[in-house]
Amino acid sequence: MQTNFTPAQLADPHVAESEQILRKCVHCGFCTATCPTYVTLGNELDSPRGRIYLIKDMLENGRPADAEVVTHIDRCLSCLACVTTCPSGVDYMHLVDHARAHIEKTYKRPFMNRLVRAILAAVLPYPDRFRLAIRLSSVGRPLAGLLRRSPALKPFASMLMLAPRRIPPASVYAAPASHAAAGEKRGRVAILTGCAQPVLDPGINEATIKLLTRLGVEVVVPEGESCCGSLVHHMGREEQALASARANVDVWTSELEKGGLDAIIITASGCGTTIKDYGHMLRLDPVYAEKAARISSLAKDVTEYLASLDLPAQMPKGIIVAYHSACSMQHGQRITMAPKQLLKAAGFNVRDPAEGHLCCGSAGTYNVMQSDISEALKSRKVRNIEATKPDVIATGNIGCMMQITTGTAIPIVHTVQLLDWAYGGDIPEKLKDLPLA
Repeated sequence: MQTNFTPAQLADPHVAESEQILRKCVHCGFCTATCPTYVTLGNELDSPRGRIYLIKDMLENGRPADAEVVTHIDRCLSCLACVTTCPSGVDYMHLVDHARAHIEKTYKRPFMNRLVRAILAAVLPYPDRFRLAIRLSSVGRPLAGLLRRSPALKPFASMLMLAPRRIPPASVYAAPASHAAAGEKRGRVAILTGCAQPVLDPGINEATIKLLTRLGVEVVVPEGESCCGSLVHHMGREEQALASARANVDVWTSELEKGGLDAIIITASGCGTTIKDYGHMLRLDPVYAEKAARISSLAKDVTEYLASLDLPAQMPKGIIVAYHSACSMQHGQRITMAPKQLLKAAGFNVRDPAEGHLCCGSAGTYNVMQSDISEALKSRKVRNIEATKPDVIATGNIGCMMQITTGTAIPIVHTVQLLDWAYGGDIPEKLKDLPLA
């Protein structure tokens, strides 16, 4: 793609990077076939190629974002299926990140939209606030139907409808501590506690810590860790996202210097994609650039790390597992085989749903902000999963778990919870009432 940026514009490193990304696009359109919003809406401007044109025009002309640009960029899930598909290596992820930051700086959204986004940014990254918000949602839930009638209020209705009716108590495994390896020590890792996940399903990290320590790995839950920054990063709130990144880099660097780390284990693939990108996010920060790159190199999805431990094969269990590969896992981190291979080796009968490359519609806050598109994608995803006739669904991202569970009666658990069970742990709570238990 030909570009016409001025030398003055290219003096901005963010613009210079975007210009290089834009130049790689050859207009081939391969991305349209795998883009969930284009497949759903059929609008060229809701495809990666269409958004690239909009971003190019906005940045090249040095103008503020307008309503059209914001509409189509907001509809992007950041699923990154286009990045996997692109034969030219267009780095769409960092291009759309730049566009979102530009929108946040130059576009004044309608009041209700600003309010919803401010509430999400002020609540979701903070576990105590998030837990309180879920408890209070029962008061407003009866109003959800009424709120849905107003486009401006629909996000509030989505929040109320997505909020679980009950949440488990906080886990002791979320508290800062060091969990000793059982038997001969094979390694030492830190684990990301996270923000939404320990509220919605603390059993995920609990299963991870128990499994890893049984396998001889010391697991450290560091003190002072914050949200990974993913949720606000995808809203274009760069300062908030970078503050979270710097805080986590400091915490993990301190832990690294204390006793060394083989990896930083992440059990939410959406968080993993962002943490693996800390080196890029902080590349212009002279204080943090090198430290952030080091932390990114240590970040591992739990299945990625477990695959390196060469676990023994288990006897077949006769349990059919539909594996849902989260977009942030398969497109963001390019981890496709490890989770399925681990499940198969653990004795599960693993099935791949059709259209596995398409997003379930969760995408961080997308199912709140773009609920109609999200619902259409969820329905499509659930149909494909249910067609495999599974006993259980496994995935590696809490957002996908919460999204899919609202569309099917089939229990959905984190991949590591099944692996923990297979290698000597307790059966996941959600499976205890099933015949397979």
